[in-house]
Amino acid sequence: MSDPILLIEDTPSLQMVYEAILTKSGYEVDCANTAAEGARIFAGQQHPVVLLDLLLPDRDGLELMADFLKEAPEVKVIVITANGSINRAVSAMRAGAFDFLVKPFDEQRLLSSVSNALTDLAKIGAQPAPRGIEEGRFQKFIGSSAVMQSVYKKICSIGRSTATVFITGESGTGKELCADAIHQVSNRATGPFIALNCGAIPGDLLESEVFGHLKGSFTGAIYDKVGAAAAADGGTLFLDEICEMDMALQTKLLRFLQTSTIQPVGAVTPRKVDVRIICATNRDPVKEVAAGRFREDLFYRLHVVPIHLPPLRERGQDVIELAEDSMRQFSQEEGREFNALSRDVKRVFAAHPWPGNVRHLLNVVRNAVVLNEGNTIELSMLAPEFLSAMTTHMAAAKSPAIPVFEADIQPGGYGVEKAVSELVESGLTMADLERELIEATVLRYKGSVPRAARHLDLSPSTIYRKRENWTKDYGET
Repeated sequence: MSDPILLIEDTPSLQMVYEAILTKSGYEVDCANTAAEGARIFAGQQHPVVLLDLLLPDRDGLELMADFLKEAPEVKVIVITANGSINRAVSAMRAGAFDFLVKPFDEQRLLSSVSNALTDLAKIGAQPAPRGIEEGRFQKFIGSSAVMQSVYKKICSIGRSTATVFITGESGTGKELCADAIHQVSNRATGPFIALNCGAIPGDLLESEVFGHLKGSFTGAIYDKVGAAAAADGGTLFLDEICEMDMALQTKLLRFLQTSTIQPVGAVTPRKVDVRIICATNRDPVKEVAAGRFREDLFYRLHVVPIHLPPLRERGQDVIELAEDSMRQFSQEEGREFNALSRDVKRVFAAHPWPGNVRHLLNVVRNAVVLNEGNTIELSMLAPEFLSAMTTHMAAAKSPAIPVFEADIQPGGYGVEKAVSELVESGLTMADLERELIEATVLRYKGSVPRAARHLDLSPSTIYRKRENWTKDYGET
């Protein structure tokens, strides 16, 4: 390697040990004892890799790293921290560090981290730039809401990093889509993307699924098996439902993350692999750690760059965009001619809480497309189970404003006539229904008129004007 590594470590004995290990492995090393000296050396020759102790006598290591990244965004900074300062290492990763080493670490861990940094540098420029965020679309995601635009931008910003990513979100929010999007905008896009659901595999087989096994290593091992970690070499390994992994395997996963080596069941020697880890869970990982079901050190190792996917009920009009897109896709697959959702269907979809999130919505739309014919999906075409759940939800919210307004709904339409009958018997006028719906929606969004307006496809000024008129009419204060 022509360009030297910069090592900034203020403890002389440790500096000598690290320098000896790197030199023995063929690396040229420049050393510094202080932040000031390290900054001076870096300014004279911008090193591709910097090993940086976060606790320096004259300046905070995070501030120095920020200066390095500002001057040379492509530099790979590997931070070094004490065992009791893991939170600072996580903060460094979020601020742009490539990797972190927790003292004391072994020779192989140091060399592995440096090697991975140089490998990643070699890939930069060889891959196409990330695909831009289109209006309402990004990779396989659909939705133009502000909260999803934020998710898209975060994916783009971390795509070219090699830091581990921890995705959280309710079931059905698209965590695997998110992992795949991160892979597609990364320098590993031409490599494999391997997804493994830890919750769908029996505990006694999970180690073999992750790390592989050799023939004869246990009863039933009749052939060599390549595990997911080896299959993902050069690419990305996505571990879904990571909190379902048993404690023994969590220990081995932590070792894998620290050394970048795997040892299949029955193998004598380990094997080095180049894999980026992305994991996901629909549980609260902090609570899992507190309950003793998930290793704290593994959590901090994985929870470097967190991404939270919002539930569908918090994505406003994304639900309509998703429904219309899936309607067109399913219609093409099923040989149907649907090209629109009725006004009432849109109102129902926008008001429903969608406990199963996007997956739930897609199932409802597919059911309507498969079982009906026409150009427009009407309320009467929706599954009775969905309509029943919708009615129950509206009743639980103490809002009689069940959004059923189309005059062409026929009796026998999967329980819709019952909902309409209840509205008629309530004695409410259309003006009452309108007010109930608007006020219930504003309440649902905790008093936010702009969010309620987006939900109802109205302008905020319309809601403000109507509420002002209601106050005058009823003498409310």
